[in-house]
Formats: sequence, structure tokens, C-alpha cells
Amino acid sequence: MKYKVEITETLQRILEVEAKDEYEAYQIVKDMYREEEIVLSADDYIDTKIEVLSD
Repeated sequence: MKYKVEITETLQRILEVEAKDEYEAYQIVKDMYREEEIVLSADDYIDTKIEVLSD
């Protein structure tokens, strides 16, 4: 019998940015991530979840 097994790794990094409000802080980090100025790596690893999927 064959099973589908899903592996999910979670990477996380907390950054501090100067901004006038939460929205601007979000946009600054989103743009930095999109421009690959922020690249998460194995150093940012926090969790692995393995789950057998049902049909």
C-alpha cells in the first residue's frame, strides 16, 4: 500500500524596522523579502511537522 506523507518545515525570523505604523513596517519587510534582501535559512528553523494524509 502507498501513503502520501506531508513534511512541513517552519522557518522564522524576527526583525526590527523603523516605521511610522504597523502597516508600513509590514510593507518594508514584505518588500525586503520580495527583493531577496531577507532569505530565511536553516539558522531560522523552528519546527518540523510530519503527517500522513488521508485519501
